[in-house]
Amino acid sequence: MTPLEFTLLTFVLSIAAGVLGSLLGIGGGLIIIPALTLLLKIDIRLAIGASIVSIIATSSGAAAAYIREHMTNLRVAMLLELGTTSGALTGAMLAGILAGKWLFIIFGLVMGYSALVMYKNGGSHANKPAPPDPWADRLKLHGKYFDEAEHREIHYRVARTKLGLALMYLAGIISGLLGIGSGALKVPAMDLAMGLPIKVSTATSNFMIGVTAAASAGVYFARGDIDPFIAAPVAAGVLVGAVAGSKLMGKLKSKSIRVAFVIMLVWVSAQMLWQGFTS
Repeated sequence: MTPLEFTLLTFVLSIAAGVLGSLLGIGGGLIIIPALTLLLKIDIRLAIGASIVSIIATSSGAAAAYIREHMTNLRVAMLLELGTTSGALTGAMLAGILAGKWLFIIFGLVMGYSALVMYKNGGSHANKPAPPDPWADRLKLHGKYFDEAEHREIHYRVARTKLGLALMYLAGIISGLLGIGSGALKVPAMDLAMGLPIKVSTATSNFMIGVTAAASAGVYFARGDIDPFIAAPVAAGVLVGAVAGSKLMGKLKSKSIRVAFVIMLVWVSAQMLWQGFTS
C-alpha cells in the first residue's frame, strides 16, 4: 500500500468512526483503534496516540453543536472532569508499563462489561423518580432539553453525584490507558448511575472527552507514541464525521442510540479480546 492509499483509507475509516463516535458519545477511538490495529496492522501504541489526537478533534467538532442545542449539561461536565482528568494522567503513566497484549485484553473486557450493563439496564430508570441528591441540588445540576424526535421538552434530575465522580476517575484511567476517550464508560455511568437521559449523557460525554484526552496527550507525545503521518488523517477524518454525527443526533430515537451503542460495544469487545489472546 502506497503512502497516499494509506492516508486516504485512514481518512475514510476515520470519518465513519467520527460519525459513530459523535452519535454515541465515545469519541471515535473505540472504532478507529480496532480499525488501525486489526485492518491496517498498526502498532497499538501508535493507534492509541492517533486516537488521543482524534478525540480532541471529535470533542471540538461535536461539542459546540450539542451545546447550541442545549443537550449538553455543562455543570455536570465540569464537575465530572475533576475525576476524569486526574484519572487520565494516571492511565497514561500506566500505558507505558503494560505490554501491548494486555492493552487489547483490558480494552475488550471493559467494552464487554459496558455492553452488558447497558443491555441489562437499558431504559430501566426512565420512568423512575431520581433519588434525592444534596450535591446535585446544591450545584444545580438538574436540567432539561428539547427532544426533536419526540417533539417535547424533557426535564430530568441528576442523582448519585458522588458515585458518578468516582466512576469518572476510573473512566479517566481507561481513557489514558487505552486512548478511547472513555465515553464507553462515561455514557453508561451518567445514564445508569446518575439518571441522565441517554441523549444528554452522550452530548455531555462528547464535551468531556476532549478535556480528558488533552490531559494524557502530552504524556503520549513525550513518549513518541504520536506519529503525525497516522494522527493527521485520523484527526481530520474524525472531525468531519463528528460534525456530521452531531447533526443526526436530534433526529434519532433514544432507543435506537442505545441499541447501536450495545451492538458496537459487543463487536469491538470480541475483536479486541481475540487479538489480545492470540498475540
